Amino acid sequence: MLTGVIVCFIIGYLAIAFEHPLKLDKTVPALVMGALCWAMISIGHLGIVGEHDLVVTYTGDSEKYYDGLNVILLHRIGKIAEILFFLVGAMTIVELVDLHKGFSVITNRIQTNSKRKMLIIISVLAFFLSAVLDNLTTTIVLISLLRKLVPNREDRLWYASIVVIAANAGGAWTPIGDVTTTMLWIDKKVSTLHLIEILFLPSAICLAVPVLVLYFSKTFSGKLAAPELDPHAEKEKQKLLSSNVMFIAGISALIFVPIFKALTHLPPYIGMALALGVVWLISEYIHPEEDFTEERKQKYTALHALSRIEMSSILFFLGILLAVGSLETMMVVGPDGAQMGLLQSLAVRLETAVPDQNIVIILIGVLSAVVDNVPLVAATMGMYENPLDDHLWHFIAYSAGTGGSMLIIGSAAGVAAMGMERIDFIWYMKKIAWLAALGFLAGALVFIQLSKLY
Repeated sequence: MLTGVIVCFIIGYLAIAFEHPLKLDKTVPALVMGALCWAMISIGHLGIVGEHDLVVTYTGDSEKYYDGLNVILLHRIGKIAEILFFLVGAMTIVELVDLHKGFSVITNRIQTNSKRKMLIIISVLAFFLSAVLDNLTTTIVLISLLRKLVPNREDRLWYASIVVIAANAGGAWTPIGDVTTTMLWIDKKVSTLHLIEILFLPSAICLAVPVLVLYFSKTFSGKLAAPELDPHAEKEKQKLLSSNVMFIAGISALIFVPIFKALTHLPPYIGMALALGVVWLISEYIHPEEDFTEERKQKYTALHALSRIEMSSILFFLGILLAVGSLETMMVVGPDGAQMGLLQSLAVRLETAVPDQNIVIILIGVLSAVVDNVPLVAATMGMYENPLDDHLWHFIAYSAGTGGSMLIIGSAAGVAAMGMERIDFIWYMKKIAWLAALGFLAGALVFIQLSKLY
């Protein structure tokens, strides 16, 4: 039955990787895979390991086995729920700010027709905005902005591509900037201050290298074509009465979450619950428009914001984390004869085959350009038992967060850009992939050198 669990995981993973050719939302195979893996463990009475060296094996007493299985599964679900609650809160705050056109506070200030200046502005904005929001939201906001500022589609493809690289690089150095970094932070693999201190420079280098190459290229010489005047677009661009307040409230609330954790030592989702409650409270009493009526109020409520968040993404994380958790929990005999989880056993064998851990993590970064980085990071969390703020966890955060930029399908930001601007896979691979790879490797080398100083 152990082989059946592994085969089920591989088939499910392939279905996720090929969601576009199959025309099947990746949430479906993730949920099916997650449930079936645990079902096979239960039916096959497989040995499992949990926290604090808890080991459950079948000795003929079914009731005792299932009690132990449920204890381990409940603990696993609790860990997953921490991540999901956190993400729901963060997504709702971002949607609330967007409903009140809060991001126009920044985007309306961009006024230049120089291609090179626009490149720098967009890159810096995406890098820092994604550190507070997330790479997906940042990409959507900035590509929507580029449609108004850059009418020429060929030019816009280049800017959209650099937004993907910048958003992924920016999301890697804060605990709330990328789902994978959030997972490491919630699981107490990294701390906020050390993450920022150690990953800021490598992430900045990861973006700076491709931007510098493009800055001096012919593609970004000259002026941008003047945007077409559209009265409807101009009206959409205008801020609301509540834009400034909601933008400040939303960004402040998100930044406050790591501070709350440091002060109280409570799990991050508690701080996110408080942050969401405060922003929700502000949204209930603020008037976005002069002629504000009860009918118009529904458009700006938190309930409307909740209806806009991607619940399919939340369910995808649930399914994939359940599946990876089953592999982490399944007990096997390791190379040294000791009983351990399957993923931990894999880590031991991998370290024997490839002694240099940095090479392994760089390969994980390259692999994240092909497959989803959420299960990759979830798997590494089950493979290694290194202490808090070990350089391994920081390097995993960097590699998984920025490696996805090497292919347009390698990250949520890339997929969003691909959908919004219909970026061709081959075009991106020819024009952008080598730039993203150059930045990724440059940042990795900087990280390796910095890690020797700590």
